[in-house]
Amino acid sequence: MARLEVNRSGELEVFVRVIKLGGFAAAARASGMTPSAVSKLVGRLEGRLGTRLINRSTRQLQLTPEGCAFYERGIQVLADLDEAERYASAQVTPRGRLRVNANVPFAHHFLLPLVPEFLERYPDVSLDIVLTDEVIDILEQRTDVAVRAGPLKSSSLMARKLGQTRMVIVGAPSYLARRGTPTTPDELQQHNLLGANYVRAQPGWPFQADGVDTVFPVTGNAQASDGEALHRLAVAGLGLARLAAFQVREDIAAGRLVPLLEAFNPGEVEEVHAVFVGQGGHLPLRVRALLDFLAERVSISEDY
Repeated sequence: MARLEVNRSGELEVFVRVIKLGGFAAAARASGMTPSAVSKLVGRLEGRLGTRLINRSTRQLQLTPEGCAFYERGIQVLADLDEAERYASAQVTPRGRLRVNANVPFAHHFLLPLVPEFLERYPDVSLDIVLTDEVIDILEQRTDVAVRAGPLKSSSLMARKLGQTRMVIVGAPSYLARRGTPTTPDELQQHNLLGANYVRAQPGWPFQADGVDTVFPVTGNAQASDGEALHRLAVAGLGLARLAAFQVREDIAAGRLVPLLEAFNPGEVEEVHAVFVGQGGHLPLRVRALLDFLAERVSISEDY
C-alpha cells in the first residue's frame, strides 16, 4: 500500500532530467525546485529501490550500471505515459464503443432518428443501444449514458436535463366511436384503460378538479412494458392511454388520436435526463460528445 502513496512518475521525471541536463542544479531549474530538494528526491528514490543510481563527485555525476538501466527504462516509461495521456485527452477525436440505454419513447422519437447524423459526425464511435423503460444500474450494465424520464433518485450519478414534457390522455377516433368520449374522470369506469407494467409505473392517472387532486386506477385488458407500445395500442383503437405529449403530437395533428379530459389535467410534467458517471472534466470524450450532441439536437416541449 505504501507504494501507491509515492508519486513514482514524478520522481522518475526529475531523475531523468538530472541525467539529461547533467546535474542537480539544472534539473532543479527545469522542475521549479531547489537543488537540495532534487538531491533529496534522488536519495529517497535510491533508498526505496535499495540501490545506488548515481555516483556523485564534486565535478560530475556518473550513472551506476543499475542507474543506467533505470534511466533507459525510465525514458521509455515517460514516453509511454505521454502517449497514453495524449490518447485520453481532448486532443484525440471521440472514438470507441459507447453504450447507451434509453427509455423506448425517447429512443423512437429522438435518439434513433439522430443516430445517422451522430455517427457521421463521429465516425470513430460505435454505438451499442439498449432500449427499456426500466431503470437500470448503469455501473452493473456497463452503460456510458442512460436517458431516463421522470423524477431522479438521489445518487452519485451526474445528470444533464434534456427537456420536459406534459402528460396527456388520448384515444383513437375509432375507439371513441365505439365506446363514447369521456367528459369527466368518473366516466373512465366505462372505458378500457391501457396501463404500463414496469416497476416505476404510476398506480393510476392523476386528475385535478376544483383544486382537489385525485388518482383514478388504471384497469384494462392490456398492459405493456414500454410507453411506445402503449402508444401503438392506443392508435390501433384498443383503449385510452396516458402518454408524453411528444409521443402523440403528430398523431393529434393528423387526427389519429384525440386529447381527452384536458380540463382535469393537473399539468404534471415529466423531466427527461441523460444520466452518466463522472464529472465534466473527467468524462471520456465519446461520452461528452454524445451529451453535447443531444443537448444541441433534442428539443422536448411540454405541449402536443
